Amino acid sequence: MKKSVIIFTVAALVLFAAVLWMLSSSGDLKTYEPGSFIIIFLLVTFAAFIGYKRLASARRGEPAEDELSKKVMQKSASLSYYISIYMWLVIGYFSERLDYETHTIIGAGIIGMAITFAVCWLIFNIGGIKNE
Repeated sequence: MKKSVIIFTVAALVLFAAVLWMLSSSGDLKTYEPGSFIIIFLLVTFAAFIGYKRLASARRGEPAEDELSKKVMQKSASLSYYISIYMWLVIGYFSERLDYETHTIIGAGIIGMAITFAVCWLIFNIGGIKNE
């Protein structure tokens, strides 16, 4: 129950900070800012979905983490780790050719890692895990 409240709190803080960032930015938006806002809102939505699932399972009296959810989390974390390593190699290769600042490239890489994990989690959560 406490973890779901923490998830909602962190999601609300991230959403609040993103809205403040959007309101405090200058009048002309750079080319990457709308995409960043959309990705942030998608990640907050994903966090709210996870928090809702945990809250619903706590209300039903189910354990917070069972064997299947731990296995799904382990599989999605390991696959997203391998994908993220290759993503960072591609980012490192193309970073000299791109005309972005370093903090922008690092931020895009971190958001890419979060999206990679979310997609892997959705694939394993919806598709299931094969018996090994």
